[in-house]
Formats: sequence, C-alpha cells, structure tokens
Amino acid sequence: MRGLMWLIGLFALAAGLAVAGRYNEGYALVVWPPYRIQISINLLLVLLLGSFAALYALSRLVARTAALPRAVQRFRARKSRERASQALYDAARLRIEGRFGQALKQATQAYEAGESPGLAALLAARAAHSLRDEDRYREWLAKAAARDDEVRVARLMTEAELAVEGRRFDEAAECIAVLQAGGQRHIAALRLALRTAQARGNWVEAVRLVRQLVKVKALTAEQADPVKRRAHQEGLRQRAGDAQALLAYWQEVPRDEQKDARLVGELARALLASGESAAAQKAIETQLAVAWDSNLADIYGRCEGGDVRSRLVNAEEWLKRHPRDPQLLLSLGRLCVQSQLWGKAESYLDASLAILPGWEAHVELARLAERIGRTDDANRHYRAAAELSRR
Repeated sequence: MRGLMWLIGLFALAAGLAVAGRYNEGYALVVWPPYRIQISINLLLVLLLGSFAALYALSRLVARTAALPRAVQRFRARKSRERASQALYDAARLRIEGRFGQALKQATQAYEAGESPGLAALLAARAAHSLRDEDRYREWLAKAAARDDEVRVARLMTEAELAVEGRRFDEAAECIAVLQAGGQRHIAALRLALRTAQARGNWVEAVRLVRQLVKVKALTAEQADPVKRRAHQEGLRQRAGDAQALLAYWQEVPRDEQKDARLVGELARALLASGESAAAQKAIETQLAVAWDSNLADIYGRCEGGDVRSRLVNAEEWLKRHPRDPQLLLSLGRLCVQSQLWGKAESYLDASLAILPGWEAHVELARLAERIGRTDDANRHYRAAAELSRR
C-alpha cells in the first residue's frame, strides 16, 4: 500500500511539473567562445538535478568500494567469533552427553579462538579428566590458572571436585581451604568439604559441616542424622579405651544429638569396654527416660559392678511398661545372676526365650545351670545356642 501511494505521488509530481513547464518560457544562454548554447530553463533544471544525482551515486560507489576491505575484515571477525562461541557451547553440550573426546576438541578450538579462554580451559580439563588423560588434565588446569582473574572460584571448585572423584582427598582439602579463605561457603563447596572430611577421618569437621548444611537447608534433618551419627560414632571409636576422653567428647555433643539411641548405645559400649560401667549406666538411664529402646535395655544388663540392686529395680520398673520386650527380660536375667537371685534369673531368661528364641539367652541359662550344678541342662542350652548361632 505504501508503494502504491509513492507511485501515485510521483505521477502527480510529474504531471504538475509538466503543466508548470508549459508556462515557463525562460531560457539560459551558455557562452563558451566560440560557442553559444541556448537551452530552456526546464532542461537546465533537469540536467542539474541529473548531474547531482549521478555525482552522488558515484561518490557513494567510491566510498563503498574503499570501505569494502574493512567490511570484509569485520565480517570475517564476526563469523570467527560466532564459530568460537558455537565451539564453546558444543564443548559444554558434548561433555554433558558424555562425548568427552569431541568435547575436548571443541573446548580447544574455543580456547585458541580466545572465546572465554578460562571457561574453555576448564571444560577441556574436565573432558581430559573424564578421558583419564592425567597429563592433558594438568596442562589445561595450568592454562585455567593463568586466567584466574576470570575463573578462579570455578577452577578451585573444579580441582576440588575432580580430586574427590579421584580420591585425592589431601589435594581436595587444599583447594577447599583456599575457597573458604576467600569466603566461598556456598552449598556445593560445603558438600565437597563434607565428603573430604569424611574420607580423611576428620569427624569433628564433618559434624560442623553437616550442621552448616542443615542451617542453609541443603540437608533435611532426616538426611543429616545418619551422617552426624556416623561422625559421632567414629569420634567415639577414636577415643575407645579412654573413659575421660569419651566423656569429654560426649559433653561437647549438643543435647538434641545426644538423644540418638544408637549413638547412646555406642557410647555405653565404649564406656563399658574402658571399665566405666557407672557412666554407661547413667547414659542409658537418661536416654530411656526420653524414649524406649530395646538395644539399650540389652546393654544395660551388661553393666557390672556398682549398685546392682538399683539397676535391677530400674529394670523391673521398665518391665511394667514393656512386659514383652525380650531384650529387657534378658537383661533382667543377667542382673539377677549378678545379684545371685538364681530362681528369678531363670524365670526371666525362660520368659525371654519364650518370646524370642535367641542364642544369648541359651548361653546365659547354660552358665546359670553350671553355677547351680545342673550339668545336663547346661549342655542342652549350649547345644541350643550353637544351633541358633549357625542360622
């Protein structure tokens, strides 16, 4: 529609000029001795306009021809940048696809073209690491390090992550330390630090990192509990045999984490092994006052020395609330043996066997029978214990 309007306008202008030219009888005289040229004003105007248009077109042609080399150079540079950008994109895509050889090739092309060279070097390093090419992996890491102004944090994260994958935990710890010194404590760095601390047996640091991850909602409480339990268990095992060290470590554990029954069981066993039966008894009683746990009741019966009568009274109180707990009945049998209450001991042990047959109850009954001189009963229980232990 716009073109049609222009066409109509041009026709109208031409018609107007033709009509106006009929009333213009003027002429122009051009003298160039010995020549004299006389032309109408209308033709002179047309010639002047035509000459101007021709000169303008010629000047534009000359200018464009002169600028052509620079335009070609800019075009080639733009195409080169586009190819380099595409190579960088392809390198990232191919690595995700698992085509590591092609990813390395494209990352090399992007690096050589100067397209985000730090990022290209990191992509090449990751691809080389996936290809198990250690030499090229180190070479590309060195090139990335030369571009630390561009990718320092990314390089350190890459080194730490790949070191953890390669089980080079000391190297990973060094990278993580540099990251943390620079204030980098984001979720990915904390997770890498946790894996490194666990692998190196630094359980105090592992617990600290788990708490941080829970605080930033990178771990739920359900996900964090097994990790904290494992860390505390290892911490207790490292102090096995030293009752004072065990108790000092336990005092440092937050109250909410002390309520883990499995962890209390680990502490109680460690204290019993180090000869601190009273402390083990107290830890179990504190936990069972919060929540019942059959395994703790079983350990409670293994406590020796001290006030056996008070332990027996506590266990009988628990039995009122848990009358069919086989582990509690087994513990009561052991406590009665310690108190030399042979009849009650046999009764509790028989009750435990009636609910859940187990080799431990048979062994306790066999030992009890030996003490009171019932050899046949002792042999029978030993045989039953041996049969159950083989199942």
